[in-house]
Amino acid sequence: MEYNDKIKEKVLTDKDITNLALRSTLLQAAFNYERMQAAGWELAMLPALEKIYKDDKEGLSIAMNDNLEFMNTHNVMAGFLMGMLISLYENGENRETINGLRVGLFGPLAGIGDSLLWFTLLPIVAGITASLALEGNIAGPIIFFIVYILVYLLRFPLTKAGYKLGINALDFSSEESALISKAATILGMTVIGALIASYIKIDVVSTIQTAAGNTVSIQTDLLDKIMPNILPIGYTFLLFYFLRKKHVSPIMLIVVTFVLAIILSLLGIL
Repeated sequence: MEYNDKIKEKVLTDKDITNLALRSTLLQAAFNYERMQAAGWELAMLPALEKIYKDDKEGLSIAMNDNLEFMNTHNVMAGFLMGMLISLYENGENRETINGLRVGLFGPLAGIGDSLLWFTLLPIVAGITASLALEGNIAGPIIFFIVYILVYLLRFPLTKAGYKLGINALDFSSEESALISKAATILGMTVIGALIASYIKIDVVSTIQTAAGNTVSIQTDLLDKIMPNILPIGYTFLLFYFLRKKHVSPIMLIVVTFVLAIILSLLGIL
């Protein structure tokens, strides 16, 4: 369903963007394995969307539906993406462009946030402050707490920066907007492809005996030579088929995956 009604009036204030940043802490609310952070993302965006669409129930409904799609990003960096997208909503940008940017950027932003904050800054600070604490210096835990609070507060300037960037990036023709949407979608699919190869592991441990008495590994000697990670990508596409074509519940697919993993492991196949 398409909806491209332009919203010309600027309705959001600095207070609204600050509230958006504050509500971004709700990102992990109602976390589930079907859509990850989507419910928390929707909850954070909702007040701003309601103010933008006012009495336009159809537009609000479509925007809410779009923002309930799968989301999994860094909880601090999320504010930057929220600010950018909400500015595009406010200015009536094409929803395909908005959705393309959302899908294309949540993965890279998660990588940036994890690398800089969770895997670099906080471990370094924790190591230094833990040493201070072991020496009986009370400054250790205090410093770590202050740094952690500063990391939390970082979401406020990030959200406002994303909002300003979204406004400044609106001077595009429809052709340029379509190009950005396509590029963002390609980026998002690339990230998803990398996640499949990195996080989905299906290894066949069974072996077969040849006529010559040699042992052949089904995984290493056969499947990996056809194409590395052929089972993970094949199983992913199979689940996608059941989701899109057969409309099978994601919860049912998760249960079936668990059952298959247990049975095949007991049989010594996986």
